[in-house]
Amino acid sequence: MTSAANEPGPLAGVRVIDMATVVMGPYAAQILGDLGADVIKIEAPRDSVRGGALYRNTPGMTPLNLAVNRNKRSVALDLKDDAGRARALDLIAGADVLITNMRIDALRRLGVDHDSLAASHPGLVYAHAQGFRPDSDRAGLAAYDETVQAASGLVDVADRAGDIGAPVVLPSILADKVAGLTIAYSVLAALLHQRATGRGQLVEVPMADTLLAFNLVEHLQGRTFEPPMGPTGFTLSMNKGHRARPTKDGLAMIAPYTAGNCRDLFRAAGRPDLAEDPRVAGDRIDNRTDGEAIAELIESVTPNLTTAEWIEVCTERSIPVGPVLRLDEAAEDPYVRDGHLLDLAEHPSEGSYRSIGVPIGFSATPASVRRHAPLPGEHTAEVLSELDAEER
Repeated sequence: MTSAANEPGPLAGVRVIDMATVVMGPYAAQILGDLGADVIKIEAPRDSVRGGALYRNTPGMTPLNLAVNRNKRSVALDLKDDAGRARALDLIAGADVLITNMRIDALRRLGVDHDSLAASHPGLVYAHAQGFRPDSDRAGLAAYDETVQAASGLVDVADRAGDIGAPVVLPSILADKVAGLTIAYSVLAALLHQRATGRGQLVEVPMADTLLAFNLVEHLQGRTFEPPMGPTGFTLSMNKGHRARPTKDGLAMIAPYTAGNCRDLFRAAGRPDLAEDPRVAGDRIDNRTDGEAIAELIESVTPNLTTAEWIEVCTERSIPVGPVLRLDEAAEDPYVRDGHLLDLAEHPSEGSYRSIGVPIGFSATPASVRRHAPLPGEHTAEVLSELDAEER
């Protein structure tokens, strides 16, 4: 637990019902929990985020579960059972926010869709995330990160920029996490409206739309204009030489953005002759025509210095630079360690584990990790007894 664990976060007093599975919804609810909300996770008998063979003591206490379900209390309820559904509805009645990524047909069958709850719960912020817009012909498609990366244009961008000759899915569940962040900030906006008016609302977060908008910020490019002035794709990102560089003793992300950066880099590497290359002699680089060739020149000289030397050289000359973090070594990295981004924690049932830190700071209302990820249904009796006391 963090040093701020006993401090009220900015969302202290807000109650969130997490009725979501896998990563997207639970990640959003965890962020709200980190910010101080009381998050109650209603767990079905089987949650896929708890699946997997990698756990220490308790089945279901997987790395992914530990990463997206902290700062929550777990209540085991079967929504297909009348009694379980009734208790869930009682919990929802006392909540400010409900987050779910269940398909709309299942929500309607259970009577926990927005339309079924809106009249009796007018102040509820109901956040529903799904793969595609519910009014589209793709509404019924199952949402997986890979399919959303494809539908959002991300696979196309990676294919065009990569050097591997085949379309790839980025090795991160980017769609889930971007959608989770979008749910979190959208819920916060809706809470402001709720506090001002007393009224809740439906917040819909389609993953495909969210990731498409995310991708197009830089990649719409020439298609921004009508008629088009050029193709899609941010030139620098699409440059096949836009990658980490080999150094004398490893790798570094050395990314000279300007012609002046390139000239300074070549001189520092002991190749002043390359600084006279006409492609870097002016005020700017034409990345569309010369970007890949200049990248090859850069990679021909970066092995001349060590990573530490390049960081010193580039820092002095305002050339963008950074070390390449190997995830297997992240816990020992001074930056990660000093930022408490992977501190050791002691789980009551699972023992020592690395707890991913809260990456934001508040001077007056610090976010914190107050609860470890719970065992399935760990807080059922506690939460339901609180509910019974509130109803008396």
